[in-house]
Amino acid sequence: MANNSNFIAGTAYITVDGVNYQLEGELKYDVGRVTRESLQGQDTGHGFSEKPKAPSISASIRDSGGLSLAQFNAMRSVTVVLELANGKTIIGRNMWTVDAQEVDTTEAKFAVKWEGLQDAVTEN
Repeated sequence: MANNSNFIAGTAYITVDGVNYQLEGELKYDVGRVTRESLQGQDTGHGFSEKPKAPSISASIRDSGGLSLAQFNAMRSVTVVLELANGKTIIGRNMWTVDAQEVDTTEAKFAVKWEGLQDAVTEN
């Protein structure tokens, strides 16, 4: 995709189960793994705790005429593929939507977030 090593950001594409959607912006991904929290005492830092973290992909999608918001809310085991300007392909497998999707009719867009089990999101 990227043919110039200086071209690292900007253009991106998203597909869900092979269907291409109009990406308005705010495309983000998180490969997950763990989240850590520092454990502080009154005397000094004691260490940290660690918990598993759900990997995620989120985006702002354009609400085009043929799109069904209900279909996004019903997504339970989908494959989300991102193609980024820097040449990376991000793949999220067996993902489900979280949070309610709400359309901003002024801009014809809505935010959507998918999450999955450990190792669901990979970078290639």
